Amino acid sequence: MPSGSCLCGAVQIKVKGKLPEPHACHCTMCRKSTGHFSVGSDVPREQVSISGEDNVRWYQSSETVRRGFCSTCGSPLFFDIPGQDWLGINLGAIDGATETQTIFHIFVGNKGDYYDIVDGLPQFETLPGPDEVPAS
Repeated sequence: MPSGSCLCGAVQIKVKGKLPEPHACHCTMCRKSTGHFSVGSDVPREQVSISGEDNVRWYQSSETVRRGFCSTCGSPLFFDIPGQDWLGINLGAIDGATETQTIFHIFVGNKGDYYDIVDGLPQFETLPGPDEVPAS
């Protein structure tokens, strides 16, 4: 069972089952909220348990998206679109091996000029269409 936490340990995350294959997001908001690009897995909500949830603060970063972080240490932990059946978990918060591999990059049109994407994975200028998402 994958598990993790924020930097100070005030928020603990447990995932029942395997983490879904993640994607890397290079949008401006992810870069500003994490300090670089973000890699996360969209985990079915019923598979996620959070301890120390009273330490999670939510920032409404756009009309449809909010981001969860620890109110004590500031660690970015979650990407949430309320009403969806999944919760995005930043993989940097997972302790130990994730047993996953990133499968594609999104919003590469917004990536920083200080790095190159050289892993050979599919890249999308914005969000891929449903028929463009690589099978995991």
